[in-house]
Amino acid sequence: MEKTLPTFDIQNRRFTLKKEERLRSKIIINKLFSEGESFLSYPLKIVYLNTKLPVKNKVQVGFSVSKKSFKNAVKRNLLKRRMKEAYRLNKHTLLETGADTQWAIFIIFIGKEILDYKSIEQSMKKALLRCTKITLTEK
Repeated sequence: MEKTLPTFDIQNRRFTLKKEERLRSKIIINKLFSEGESFLSYPLKIVYLNTKLPVKNKVQVGFSVSKKSFKNAVKRNLLKRRMKEAYRLNKHTLLETGADTQWAIFIIFIGKEILDYKSIEQSMKKALLRCTKITLTEK
């Protein structure tokens, strides 16, 4: 009897966060922070920029947690994992806008204490909904 791996393909959506979807280019990151716009969805700060990306994806995203607020790397990594998971499961709202533009987005955790996944996910949903509205108005 052959085992099959479960797929997370619900209505033709794949809930993944691949390497190509991560924002790694220092040039684009510098451009994002110098020319980009931002908004708050507490405890997250979203910095975004409509720009040409070196990949075919519509969006590249980066995540950050302040070393000043969380000195212990284990706590920073926990918060980044929670932010990545919330983004991974809810990014379809942003990707299904139909816009042909490419976006660089950086998500920064600005809270002062470790929050549970549910509150981070609610904040991420609000932020992605606002990003969706922004992409539709820029169209």
